[in-house]
Amino acid sequence: MKYLAIDYGTKRVGIAVSDMDGHFAFPRCTLKRETKAAFWEEFLALLEKEQPDAIVLGLPLHVDGAECTATRQVRNFAESLKRRSALPIYWINEVLTSNDAEQRLYEQGLGFAKVKEIVDQHAAAVILESFLELPEHKRERA
Repeated sequence: MKYLAIDYGTKRVGIAVSDMDGHFAFPRCTLKRETKAAFWEEFLALLEKEQPDAIVLGLPLHVDGAECTATRQVRNFAESLKRRSALPIYWINEVLTSNDAEQRLYEQGLGFAKVKEIVDQHAAAVILESFLELPEHKRERA
């Protein structure tokens, strides 16, 4: 099963995809949210190109599991996505994924500008890795 993971942000949206068997996560791209219409056009074209079987959406929560303002924004995004796609959507806690992705990129020797450019898609890959490690019975549907 192929998955497409999303690290949602109000300015940038990181995208990662799995292999066809759902074993490995790969950063794919970062979409800019300049206008709502342009974003959805680009995102839906990406879905058409990638042909995933399901979507994994990172859910931002505080370290203690409490919801925050960003949680509501992601839930609203999921509702908009459900109106535009029939693909199943899964949630996964994304706490500290951006920090993890940044650290990995800096450890590879990348500079600040390059890290900022690609961190969102790498955070999406971290989200997807976490999801793929979960047993199927623990995967939460949106």
